[in-house]
Amino acid sequence: MQCKVLVYVVLLPLIKHVSSTEIQASPNTNATLPCNVTSPLSMKGDKIDKSLIKVSWINNGSDIASFSQAATQIKDGFSWETRDFIDGDFSLTILRASLGLQGVYKCTVSYNSIMLHSSDVTFSILASPTLSIPQQWVVLETESQFKCHANGFYPPPVSFSWTRDEKVIQPPYNVEGEQTSDGYYTAVGNLNFSPSREDQNVTFGCKVSHFGSYQEMDFQLNITYIPSVRLSVVPSSSSIIPLTLYCDVESFYPEEVSVSWLQNGTVVPELPATEQNPDGTYRTRRYYTLSPEQREQGGKVECTVNQPGVVHPASGSVFLEKLDPQDEPLVLTKSAKASVAMMCISVVLVFLLCFGFSWRRRDEKLKSLSVSGIILPPRVIVGRKGRVSVSIEGRRVDRVQTAWFLNDTPISDTSLTGTSKANFNCLYNTLTTIHLPYGLTLTSPVSEKGPLLPSRDEKGYYKLHTQGPLQLSGGGTQQLISSLTFIPQLSIHKGAVFKCQVSYMGKDKIAVERVSEKFTILSAPEVSEIQLAETPNDSDVISLTVRATHFHPDVITFRWFCQGSELSPVASQASSSPHPNSEGLFSAFSQCKLPRSELEKEGTKVWVSVHHITLKQPVTRETRGFIKKPCVSEIVSSTSSPDQTLTLACEITDFHPPNISVTWLKLRDGEQDDREDEVIEGGEMWGPIQAPDSRLYRATATLKRRTTNHEKKEIGGGVVCRVEHCSLLEPVEKHWRNVDMVAPSIPPSMSVCWSSEGVGVFSLLLKGGHPKVKLLWAAGGSTLSPLVSNETEEIGDDGQRELKSVCALERSTSLPSQNNKQLGRQKNGHAIKTKAAVTDPDAEGIDYIDEKVDGENNIHRDEETKLEVDDDSDKEREEDPGALHINRVNLRRSARENERARLRVCVEITHPALKLPVYRTWTEPYEEIISSA
Repeated sequence: MQCKVLVYVVLLPLIKHVSSTEIQASPNTNATLPCNVTSPLSMKGDKIDKSLIKVSWINNGSDIASFSQAATQIKDGFSWETRDFIDGDFSLTILRASLGLQGVYKCTVSYNSIMLHSSDVTFSILASPTLSIPQQWVVLETESQFKCHANGFYPPPVSFSWTRDEKVIQPPYNVEGEQTSDGYYTAVGNLNFSPSREDQNVTFGCKVSHFGSYQEMDFQLNITYIPSVRLSVVPSSSSIIPLTLYCDVESFYPEEVSVSWLQNGTVVPELPATEQNPDGTYRTRRYYTLSPEQREQGGKVECTVNQPGVVHPASGSVFLEKLDPQDEPLVLTKSAKASVAMMCISVVLVFLLCFGFSWRRRDEKLKSLSVSGIILPPRVIVGRKGRVSVSIEGRRVDRVQTAWFLNDTPISDTSLTGTSKANFNCLYNTLTTIHLPYGLTLTSPVSEKGPLLPSRDEKGYYKLHTQGPLQLSGGGTQQLISSLTFIPQLSIHKGAVFKCQVSYMGKDKIAVERVSEKFTILSAPEVSEIQLAETPNDSDVISLTVRATHFHPDVITFRWFCQGSELSPVASQASSSPHPNSEGLFSAFSQCKLPRSELEKEGTKVWVSVHHITLKQPVTRETRGFIKKPCVSEIVSSTSSPDQTLTLACEITDFHPPNISVTWLKLRDGEQDDREDEVIEGGEMWGPIQAPDSRLYRATATLKRRTTNHEKKEIGGGVVCRVEHCSLLEPVEKHWRNVDMVAPSIPPSMSVCWSSEGVGVFSLLLKGGHPKVKLLWAAGGSTLSPLVSNETEEIGDDGQRELKSVCALERSTSLPSQNNKQLGRQKNGHAIKTKAAVTDPDAEGIDYIDEKVDGENNIHRDEETKLEVDDDSDKEREEDPGALHINRVNLRRSARENERARLRVCVEITHPALKLPVYRTWTEPYEEIISSA
């Protein structure tokens, strides 16, 4: 009783007044709320009774944790170390801090009902924002607004500022932001800016500060230059033939534009073909041919240029009456009629006088031709047939021939299939159409509607078409249309032009030549499904990736959405220029990240839309829910009696969604190159079943086999369990070896035999075992180096397989010289040269070393000289399959010059039936080191 009174007296000065502390932590991290008694709770000579200590933590009137002799309790999500109470540490740890755990926590400590300590700890969350700036196109010298998104911060506010080349263009200003459903805040900072030409390729930045932390995101402007548009017409000799217009679009950027043709409000799409100006802008000329009916209709014709980021596209318009005035009927007066009559009489007289001279030129007049420009297809798409054509008018078009060229290279007809080249020799030369008299033409027999044909070499697929000659009204004029069908290929047609030469049969002179405009080749992207994967450094964040391949040109856009709101990608190859592959086609990917908790919600939908110039509608890929890769265990086996049924099982856990496929495969009986043989039927799967308190699933795949001798032979080398799931790029395979695997019999030590020349032969004999055992020899001092060994396999007297492994080595303390190499060759050639000496260290071959060296004073001089000069003999001995390779092991001397490292020789034995490798080691005796030193 007196002792307790003394304790009370000592503890009374330790009572502390209430103190307050503020603790901040990031979301999903652990935070420690301190509660410490500064003076020790012990007395000299007395031991504190832990059962008299009472501790409690309270938050908003609710008990969080308590400790007393009666009971101890603590809520989920909190932890403390009761063993530290004796040292005066009563701190409480919050696990995975969140917004709902904020508030004032009160800690009280008493000993034997005497209050020792009371303190308040204010806990709050401090979350830094993540930044994103959506990419957009802006128009030159037109005010645009940029948005900088700061998401997931707490508490508000945040401060935005904008920079240009690291210079502040808008000072900091605060934004409170809006609170989201998870309790955190999101805010948007705006910058109104009118870009100029000097802003191209300049780095802008959005800087956000939040309670002392600073973050900055840099970006560059995508500036659109508005072009000037002008319409013109290609002169035509007749009003009843098609009329060709062209539209000049000047000084625009970027290169990708969409030009539309409109006649009285009707849109006609047209394909771009651009060239670059010296100032970096582009220019292009677009053609469109009006039919006679459209030409007669007249009215207003417009050329409209659509560009990214432009609300009101540039356009040019003109009335056909102004470009193409129609001839009006003439009304003659009486005087005019008299003048016409006099002129007719004069013309007749002149005609009669000049008839003789004009007869000679009549033929040339009949040969005059009117050739239109080359008309390109509206869309040239890789792998799809396209056609180019020209229209030829004249009185003798039946005697006209045409020749087509790609740039300056003559085009050969490659459309013929199943026909001997000798039978159609003329059609394999320069692509020429011969129009025979009386309207007959020589054309290819293959239909243009046939299937696509692969290109031959680098020439591509080409086929000639002709229409006509057709008789036009008035004056005996005829029309002929010559066209060429081809399959576009980037490697051949990118940046190329077609050329058509028109001439008369039998004449070398080219009458007319037409060259087409350059055309752009398109290829629609192939879009993959969305791939979901855990982030390597944070398993609570899931990355979503989509890839687009085989598209052209290289400009492509990815847009991510989740539940109706747009997401910002964290990684994208579309913002920079992708590199083309060997075919000239491009590939790109885009990636965004979301919290695992968001994806695990029921009905959460994420989708991405891919936009490309070749697509009339964007390609959309979507995914619902979360995808988790399965964990596949090793295959375990068990045998049940009395029917000796062998059961193989494989556990598959932690996967989502539950759809999973398991296939059992039999392996061929082999030791080196096991391969799949066939599928084993009869496998079963228990599950999938959802794990408690989790959205993940697990399942068990089993295979039952009767272990008869026939079945053992059937499954041979083993069995494979192959698991396939939508989250796996490649199936997961687990291997199980046949139960017939038997470990070999390994001797306790290796055999050693030394010659007087310092060559040691080490051998090891292994018996039995299935499959074949693997051995690795190594030697050295403090460190080991691998050696070359020889292995032979025989059947012993007892019927078991015997594997003999032999390794020879020579130790040295110096680097090999020419004499040493020469000595090595002598040893290889004479010391051990028969297969018996290789496989059996006790054979006469090894004793022969000592006899030659000791008994006959090394090798005779004549034979030694022959070994030094006869290189062919050395080569033959080195290539002798029965010769034993002698390894050289260099042993460096230690710090003391009279000692060198001890030689160690080790062999590693591995086998599937052995859980761990087995080692056999020989170490050089210490006495031999002293004698050799």
